[in-house]
Amino acid sequence: MTTTPAANKRYRKEEKHAFKDCVKQVAILLFLALRIVIDWFIDFVFGFFYKNDDTKKLPGVKENFLLKSASSLAQLIREKQISSEKVVVAYIERIKEVNPSLNAVVDDRYDEAIKEAKDVDKFLAETDLTTEEIKKTKPFLGVPFTSKESTSAKGLAFTFGLVSRKSYIASADAAVVERLKDSGAILIAVTNIPELNLWCETRNNIYGQTQNPYDLTKTVGGSSGGEAAIISACGSPLGIGTDIGGSTRMPAYFCGVFGHKPTTGLITTKGLTFRKGNEGETMVSAGTITRFAEDITPFLKLLLDDNLSLPKLDQKVNLQDVKVAYCLNPQDLRVSPVSNEVIAAILKAVDHLSTISKYHVDKISLDGFRYSLSLWRHEMSKEPGNFAFDLSNQKGDISLKSELPKLIFGKCEFTIPALMRLIDLNVLPPTNKSWAEDKKKQLVQEIQELLGDNGVLLFPSCPTEAPYHYASFLRPYNFAYWAIFNVLKLPVTQVPLGLTKKGLPIGLQVVSNHYNDHLCIAIAEELQRVFGGWTPPFTD
Repeated sequence: MTTTPAANKRYRKEEKHAFKDCVKQVAILLFLALRIVIDWFIDFVFGFFYKNDDTKKLPGVKENFLLKSASSLAQLIREKQISSEKVVVAYIERIKEVNPSLNAVVDDRYDEAIKEAKDVDKFLAETDLTTEEIKKTKPFLGVPFTSKESTSAKGLAFTFGLVSRKSYIASADAAVVERLKDSGAILIAVTNIPELNLWCETRNNIYGQTQNPYDLTKTVGGSSGGEAAIISACGSPLGIGTDIGGSTRMPAYFCGVFGHKPTTGLITTKGLTFRKGNEGETMVSAGTITRFAEDITPFLKLLLDDNLSLPKLDQKVNLQDVKVAYCLNPQDLRVSPVSNEVIAAILKAVDHLSTISKYHVDKISLDGFRYSLSLWRHEMSKEPGNFAFDLSNQKGDISLKSELPKLIFGKCEFTIPALMRLIDLNVLPPTNKSWAEDKKKQLVQEIQELLGDNGVLLFPSCPTEAPYHYASFLRPYNFAYWAIFNVLKLPVTQVPLGLTKKGLPIGLQVVSNHYNDHLCIAIAEELQRVFGGWTPPFTD
């Protein structure tokens, strides 16, 4: 059989493409192998550095009701089986007990909180309202809560971790704080954050560094790191987080609690750092941090306010009718390979849900996830505000050129992550806009088709358990698998799934389509029921 010159040319072209693809795959495998070795070396060096550090466990709780959900506490208070004053005082005492180790709480209103708790008890002693009527109007009556310091809380510190704002006190409550207070909940304290909420470690030059309750040598993540740490340690039953690149879900993962980022755009940003709530489209969303999945829905309803009807939070979910897909390794090459323990955690959830759903559970791999970091970086370029301007407390743009010499001589008042952000903005080339928009559009379409109106995606949270303090400087992009869902503006619940061999929390993200928050939460509740959810970072 003879072939034409055109056919020969086509064959050689196909052969050349096949060779290039083969070389590309080999290069990727070699890169991943090198990355695994580098990651191992990083952990080895930091482990050697921290080997003599105190990794003692936190003390157990003195009051068993501190182990209960916020919803259970609210019911006990409504039914007058326990006083709000007793609950609030116990949480305050718990903070005083664990905070010297954690450095999670940075300002408090203990005296005012105790007075408000006494007022709640007096109201309950005198009211003619039934417990159901109280639950309807004040679902968290008498229950204490905390919030991150960068979310305005009247009378408390409001510095964002900026040295130039060291003496700032909030003059009003952020809308989300006000809504939780309106539910009857009692604010007791605010918690630590990274400078301007930027970084995957909670540290700044005013308050210092927050420690992980499971191991004081490990990070709590950021930016809601103080919140997740104090909640996991039973210093607060629930708290408000915010999330632009995983800032609610990352600390929830590292501290073994639940974090929910709702469908973006449903909750006002008024009072979150410099935001007034009228800045326009943004990836930022306030969210919930809790120890128990049952608290997510009632908590979220309060934050949604006028948008309560958009997500279907009151719609009953039959898990048999939920389609489940999962991804084990999104393959962004700037992110560390997903560890075997994380993969095992996802697979055990997959195995369980496959016994419930009437649909086949599908393993998926969408090309767009390979560009998680690039897509988030592009989307950040569209965010309202000016980082260099905000870094100066909006007094003028901070210059990287002037700050780097100060850093060398120990005179710089900003953290290294803040300067890294300036480098990213002013030195590194921007992500190609048309490419990023095309990739995002394609990924949005694929996700919408995959999930439909009854589907969820189980997705890795992070390649590994919580890393050592400072190790993230050598793996700065490992937050990307949280951040991609800020880009897509989808609802996501961070679900704890027990501890690793080293005793650190591990878990996964449950993602659904826009306004289907109820599906994420239903899966979270089921996984908690089966696998236990939050594991205390102490022994009784």
